[in-house]
Amino acid sequence: MTTTTAPRTGLSVPQGTALSIGAVLGTGVITLPALAAGIAGPASLVAWAALVLLSIPLASTFAAMGARFPDSGGVSTYVRRAFGPKASAAVGWCFYFAVPVGAPPASLMAGGYVSDAVGGGRTVTVTVAASLIVGVALMNAAGLRLSGRVQLGLTAVLATLMLFTIVAALPHARIVNLQPFAPHGWAAVGSAAALLVWGFAGWEAVASLAGDYRRPARDVPLATAIALGVVGTLYLALAATSLMVLGPATGSSEAPLSDLLAAGVGGEVRIVTAVVAVLLTVGAMNAYYAGGSRLGAALARDGALPAYLAKGSGAGEVPRRSLALIAVQSVLWLAATEVLHLGLTPLMLLATGCFTLVYVLGTGAAVRLLPRGTRAWWTAVVALTSVLGLLAMNGWHVGWALGVAAAAVGYQTWSARRRVVAGFAHDAQGDAEAARHAGRDAGQTCDLLLGA
Repeated sequence: MTTTTAPRTGLSVPQGTALSIGAVLGTGVITLPALAAGIAGPASLVAWAALVLLSIPLASTFAAMGARFPDSGGVSTYVRRAFGPKASAAVGWCFYFAVPVGAPPASLMAGGYVSDAVGGGRTVTVTVAASLIVGVALMNAAGLRLSGRVQLGLTAVLATLMLFTIVAALPHARIVNLQPFAPHGWAAVGSAAALLVWGFAGWEAVASLAGDYRRPARDVPLATAIALGVVGTLYLALAATSLMVLGPATGSSEAPLSDLLAAGVGGEVRIVTAVVAVLLTVGAMNAYYAGGSRLGAALARDGALPAYLAKGSGAGEVPRRSLALIAVQSVLWLAATEVLHLGLTPLMLLATGCFTLVYVLGTGAAVRLLPRGTRAWWTAVVALTSVLGLLAMNGWHVGWALGVAAAAVGYQTWSARRRVVAGFAHDAQGDAEAARHAGRDAGQTCDLLLGA
């Protein structure tokens, strides 16, 4: 007698590794080496190394939570388990309102690569940025979205371009370009680290994917470890190569990947990196707009945002109202950036402050939910301590994240009271109606008795 075993379904380790790398490796890599170098000089390498090291306990914590509590809700589910619905709503708000703040810097990065390739200066940069914001929003409103395979393909192209650029430019590296090592002082390393959270945001996706693995307890930690090694190596190698090849010019470059590739192979390569930057940005913004708009509609459906935004929250529907709110905010943030001459860094720090606060709540939930005294619990303690330090390094920008979280809790409290008052009013109306019916019935009974 022959028995057949049904094939296992779900994510394999290679698939999960690819998705984890795709969630972390994003638009920041095309400009972050220059921005970090502008803040801390060659000492920004210390910030890069610190973020890579921080990613180990952070990703490991989310992997441990995902293996124990596989659920598509990810961080939001764990925070709800540990701290209740108000804290969970704060996580949702931080994600939702980080999307429109992060869209202008992401689109401006791509615009910088286009203007570097074709000329036109700031006008072309801003025009491309505005076109990307509006275009991606219209794509989503029409129900057009890039598939997961296309998203992974774009990430693979970026990783390949990074690797090729590093290899091509490395022969031109000069150690002397790392001197002076800390021209802006060691305190600047902390500021650079707070900004670099932008490039490492995405480890929370490990938790959301956990339920899709074939064997979560075994596969999630393994896929996460491989992804950590790939992402950390690529980031550190690109940052070090940029500093050693481009030298002091790294901090002022709008298109460091183009400059590095041009130094390595020469010729007309800027148009290639510009195309890759635009495609990568479209892919990343498409994912964030699609996910963010659905998150907003789901929050509204569950009472954590105004009910007006809930339309389109059903399966297969397009949450156009939530999407429109994200798009309008994105345009306003872009306009504010240009009018106030803010540059990329302030908005990126506002967005990374939100991501960091989510990490604080997520690792705090892990400390509360994981078995005390175990290796996973101690890893969560280290992760929580580290992200609290990052939150402090975010400076006054963290006020935005704390304000968003406080607004979420305030809205939840107000909404709950409103529902209670509405419930009392409904009950009172029901009691009055019942009294009227009772009075009418009593009157009819008296009339019958008198008539008798």
